[in-house]
Amino acid sequence: MKKALLFIYYCLCLQVFGQNAPVSYSREDSLRVVELLELGAKEYKSFPLGEDLGEAVLFYARQFMNRPYVAHTLEIKDRAEHLAVNLQSLDCLTLVENVCALTLTTVHGGKKWEDYLHWLQTLRYEGGKIDGYSSRNHYFSQWIQSGERLGLMAEVALPHNISLPMKLNLTYMSTHPNAYPLLKENMEERRLIAEMEKRASGATIRYIPKERVGDSKKVLGCIKDGDIIAITTRKKGLDVSHVGFAVWQQDGKLHLLNASSLHKKVVLEPMTLYQYMQKQPNQTGIRIIRLQP
Repeated sequence: MKKALLFIYYCLCLQVFGQNAPVSYSREDSLRVVELLELGAKEYKSFPLGEDLGEAVLFYARQFMNRPYVAHTLEIKDRAEHLAVNLQSLDCLTLVENVCALTLTTVHGGKKWEDYLHWLQTLRYEGGKIDGYSSRNHYFSQWIQSGERLGLMAEVALPHNISLPMKLNLTYMSTHPNAYPLLKENMEERRLIAEMEKRASGATIRYIPKERVGDSKKVLGCIKDGDIIAITTRKKGLDVSHVGFAVWQQDGKLHLLNASSLHKKVVLEPMTLYQYMQKQPNQTGIRIIRLQP
């Protein structure tokens, strides 16, 4: 086993948000982050106020192409909640988180490993603070809500002629505790998760139904390259089942750059997003989220 793997769990405590935050990572990942930030700094020397970040988002997303897909990389039983870094294998959410953390680090002039950790933690946890398992943004709607409160992102306002309303009713985790290792036997965590679900529910959002996802770029002009695409689902109690990044291809159609369970790696999906979604009966449409400079 590589020596780098010895660094994986609880390698050090770093000063983040004025408190000691445990971080697990490999030396290989820390070196890769610094390398990526150096590349990003050369590519994007400055970000004028109001600059569109989509190009930078896709720059970093493409650095992860062909990385292996592994589901539920953050669901680890019998370990206190901590900031976990894993760039060797990614699921759809950790791909989005890592790309956004790298982009925000570059936008704010950061070039250090600690700068990246700051933004990763800010995105992953409610209000950017680690306070147990329930403080993590488990639902993507939570992730959006927390990011919006911090001014890091905004859900794109969708034209009513191409979108439908959906009221958030998040109950999936509390009603399916056996699907989550830390909830199987921990009643207190279940209670905290149920409280979190209640706080995050109630809002009405808008999504583009899957039947309209194949429309032209002219019709779907509200979607830009590098926007985060959150795919909505008909599963009861759940809001979003998959996430990735928007890419307009030469065919004039929208495609998805994502950590794919189908391809078992990070790919720019060769099928159009419309074609992809027609093969997924539980998927209902897409929400659009944009990083803010």
